[in-house]
Amino acid sequence: MSTIQLHGKRVIVTGAAGGLGRGFAVAFAASGAEVVAADIRLGGAEDTAGLIRDRGGKAHAAEVDVASEASTAALAEFALARMSGVDVLVNNAAIYAGLERRGFEAIAEAEWDRVMRVNVKGVWMMSKAAAPLMRRAGGGAIVNVSSATVMSGSPMWLHYVSSKGAVIAMTRALARELGDDRITVNVIAPGFTLTEASLGLMENAAEYGVSRGALKRAADVDDMVGGALFFASPAAAFITGQTLIVDGGRQFI
Repeated sequence: MSTIQLHGKRVIVTGAAGGLGRGFAVAFAASGAEVVAADIRLGGAEDTAGLIRDRGGKAHAAEVDVASEASTAALAEFALARMSGVDVLVNNAAIYAGLERRGFEAIAEAEWDRVMRVNVKGVWMMSKAAAPLMRRAGGGAIVNVSSATVMSGSPMWLHYVSSKGAVIAMTRALARELGDDRITVNVIAPGFTLTEASLGLMENAAEYGVSRGALKRAADVDDMVGGALFFASPAAAFITGQTLIVDGGRQFI
């Protein structure tokens, strides 16, 4: 059970069918929030919502293509119908699993566009859909998910790293635009985390980068949720436009 309490908060988590998204959805529900677990994979979103309900939490499942204006608008309407509004949006959906690491000259144009469509346009579309509901509620919090790879300039992955850098830039600009509406916009940048997607990227994933960290262990999903809960809580009401790197101190070594 989280020590951060968010009773009465209404939360949308995208990319909630598994991995970090499922972790965020479960953590927000455990903190007392009502959650819409949204994903392009409806079955996975339903599994996440079911897991939350089995633990006594409040959750709904919804299908969404975050890069489609019609789909994100429909998700906002779904949240309005089911929860009477939205207080928190966690923009977690992204293309990550299945991306092959290769030099920038070898990245296909179609793959570049696909990554940008979901990882960048998706954050914009979801923020655009949720902001009116937050204004109606008198304020809210948008928590975007970037990656610590932006800080290290991780090579052989230019499309992914560039997309996550754009999320940080978008967060800064959105924070300025939404400040008068009492909507905070912040970003967490996870380091390499042991999710289903990460474990499928390489052999010995549990040892990857551990020796470079100040904290000599691999990160799991539970290590990432605290930052999102904090940014959504009253304790962060005067924090906006900020990036929190959660990587066990690897960027400082």
